[in-house]
Amino acid sequence: MRKNRLGAIAAMAAVAALALTSCGGSDAGSDEAGDKVRIGIKFDQPGLGFKDGDKYTGFDVDVAKYVANELGYSEDKIEFVSAPSANRETLLETNQVDMIFATYTINDSRKERVGFAGPYFIAGQDLLVRADESSITGKESLDGKNLCSVTGSTSAENVKKDITGVNLVEQQGYADCLGLLETGGVDAITTDDIILAGLAATEANKGKFKVVGKPFSEEPYGVGLNKTSEKCADINTAIQKMIDSGDWKKSLDMNTEGTGYVPSDLNPPKEFEACA
Repeated sequence: MRKNRLGAIAAMAAVAALALTSCGGSDAGSDEAGDKVRIGIKFDQPGLGFKDGDKYTGFDVDVAKYVANELGYSEDKIEFVSAPSANRETLLETNQVDMIFATYTINDSRKERVGFAGPYFIAGQDLLVRADESSITGKESLDGKNLCSVTGSTSAENVKKDITGVNLVEQQGYADCLGLLETGGVDAITTDDIILAGLAATEANKGKFKVVGKPFSEEPYGVGLNKTSEKCADINTAIQKMIDSGDWKKSLDMNTEGTGYVPSDLNPPKEFEACA
């Protein structure tokens, strides 16, 4: 009786072990099984991260797809998640996303909460104005003007720190800023030059606005990660491979075509974040 009982227990243990193995009992097994990867992007930035129905387009999206593929996730395994500027750290800290490609400038204050790989692009903060505007020629001509930017963005923080005499109007998204600019509610919009070029070049906005073309900062776009992530080095390797293959330039050219945008000589980036 005792032998039979021990045999039954051993058999049950073997079945349980087999079940755990087949279900994937570790993160490595989960990755090999091809589980989805959740990637945060912007949904409202034409040419960078833009959602149109079920279609996602833009340079950030292309880089995200390339990196995900190099990490073992085919395109059908990617779940894109909206990552507004003010929510990015929280999305990573609470593991609602695995990575963020959303014009996410690497800086020291953000590094206190999240990790970064990259950068995969270096932008510069600039100004967007109405096409007939002649009085705004750069950040030094903003005294007394109403300037729109997005809550939680580096651009808004730069204005608060470095530009005096301007009235900063913060909105949740760039579409809100564009509405205010078109109707005269603000005099200019500020964010990164490549974002502004994309906004001005959309079919609905052609001829209405212009980029001033006087960038006044350097904004390295990184891949946001949870601080516990171990993917940093692999992501940097994937970005370098995209650059070396020519796919990086091909995507950038395609997504800025017709905008008049010319990337600075800082691109493509030459150095990446050191991975812990």
